[in-house]
Amino acid sequence: MVKTRKLNPVIGAEMTGIDLAGPIGDNLYNEIIQAWNDANGVLILRDQNITPEQHIAFSARFGELEKLEGHTVAKYLLPGHPEIYRVSNKVIDGMPQGRKGAGTYWHSDMSYSRTPPTASLLHAIEVPPYGGDTIFACMYAAYDALSEPMKGFLGSLQAVHDFAVASKTGFRNEVITAGNLNVTPQQTHPVVRTHPDTGRKALFVNEGFTSHIQGMTRAESDAVLGFLFRHSTQPEFLYRHSYRENDLVIWDNRCAMHYAVMDYDGVHDRYMHRCTVIGGPTA
Repeated sequence: MVKTRKLNPVIGAEMTGIDLAGPIGDNLYNEIIQAWNDANGVLILRDQNITPEQHIAFSARFGELEKLEGHTVAKYLLPGHPEIYRVSNKVIDGMPQGRKGAGTYWHSDMSYSRTPPTASLLHAIEVPPYGGDTIFACMYAAYDALSEPMKGFLGSLQAVHDFAVASKTGFRNEVITAGNLNVTPQQTHPVVRTHPDTGRKALFVNEGFTSHIQGMTRAESDAVLGFLFRHSTQPEFLYRHSYRENDLVIWDNRCAMHYAVMDYDGVHDRYMHRCTVIGGPTA
């Protein structure tokens, strides 16, 4: 029997009784999507002992999947499966099995893209006995909590998202070439975007990739973005997920940010596979 349970007042729910190793009919898929939207963009499907092929097949129900050839993280793709990006601190025979310490900053996946991802689907294959959590921020709630004058002020603003920002912070331990930056040019997106499925408004800026607000001086932009970064990561907007083996976590990059807590190195291996769904225009 399929059961859904909320995990947090503002963001996050879990579903049990689903087996993605078998066929997922349209009715069950629609139930999953409804639960995902009801949970404000973070849904955990428990106990998913699935193969990479099954992970890809289910993820593709959400839309076309990213294949990150040419990106600086291409070396972390699962061999033979370019749709799967490996996140792991495991090293076997001197070879990293994934990108260690990925996502240790507040961000919405690849918001520097022309069409930022809709969904990310992360399969937890090996997890430490403690640590290695991911914190999610509800950007609907962050927007809703703003005053009406602030909402009005932000409504017409556009922000520049740039992979070069992360190359100095979250990707500082990676070798970033001019070619890597050339294939990820700056993109401009609304500071407040309307979710195409729910019709709700959410903040769409993040410290990991947002460079500045278009048309403002750097001082003005830094002041506004600094406020929004602090505001959107207040405790009342957050859910911290502690992984279980075979969790499949689905998050909506259009209305949620996340931060991977890197506190497990030296404790245990953490090995995960992520599929990313290509999104549409943000305007």
